[in-house]
Amino acid sequence: MMLKTLMMIALVAAVQAPSDPHLPTKVVDTVAPTLPAGIAHGVLIVSKTNGWRHFEHIPHSNAVLADIAKRLGRASYTTENAAVFNDDQLRHFSVVVLNSASGDFLTPEQQAAFSRFVARGGGVVALHAAGDDSHKTPWYADTIIGTTFIGHPNGPDHIQTAQVTATQPRHPILAGVTLPWVARDEWYSFDRNPAAQGMTVLAQVDEASYRPGEKLRMGAHHPVMWINPRTKGRVFYSALGHEPQLYDDPSYRRILTNTIRWAAR
Repeated sequence: MMLKTLMMIALVAAVQAPSDPHLPTKVVDTVAPTLPAGIAHGVLIVSKTNGWRHFEHIPHSNAVLADIAKRLGRASYTTENAAVFNDDQLRHFSVVVLNSASGDFLTPEQQAAFSRFVARGGGVVALHAAGDDSHKTPWYADTIIGTTFIGHPNGPDHIQTAQVTATQPRHPILAGVTLPWVARDEWYSFDRNPAAQGMTVLAQVDEASYRPGEKLRMGAHHPVMWINPRTKGRVFYSALGHEPQLYDDPSYRRILTNTIRWAAR
């Protein structure tokens, strides 16, 4: 009887224990949000997480991204409702920013609307976890990422300072940025260089400037920012962005500003 009582107490405690905020319950959105009136050629900021949630940076980075859009003279709308990915509502926007959006957060119908948005020239700015290995659908993996995330340093080496160098220093996304640039972040590694899939790498991290660990080494060419020239829409991915402080770094803020302007044409 005592054992049964103890088991019941343990079960109740487990049910009442707070869940890991990094692993929220997966939600499929089916009812689209109501957009503010008058949005045209806007910036849609989406931080939907059906995978790992970077709750440390998402609130601050969303605010920074909205401020960048405002300074560029564009209205923005921030949401975690993936049902906004429909043809009617996407037509109000020139750029979709996927701010550490993770997991397969789009239904097949929503992904089809997103692919049509890109096909007709819509811009995409995908940041950090928007390129992790939780994105399984072939169109997204091929169009937005072009490679497969394999990990990042953990433990004492989780966040490190490293040097970022340019491979395309004349690209408008890097305009006004002094490179090499030293940044502090969670450094992603990938199974292959996305250039092999037709991506154009803009910047890479110097592995000699930090400790990636033997299993995460990519060698002399370790990409961290690239674009997809194979689409009508302008698609950009940056592996950077784990730390909220990075979004206040003048160099990264300049890159994000340049990118949204570039993606919006």
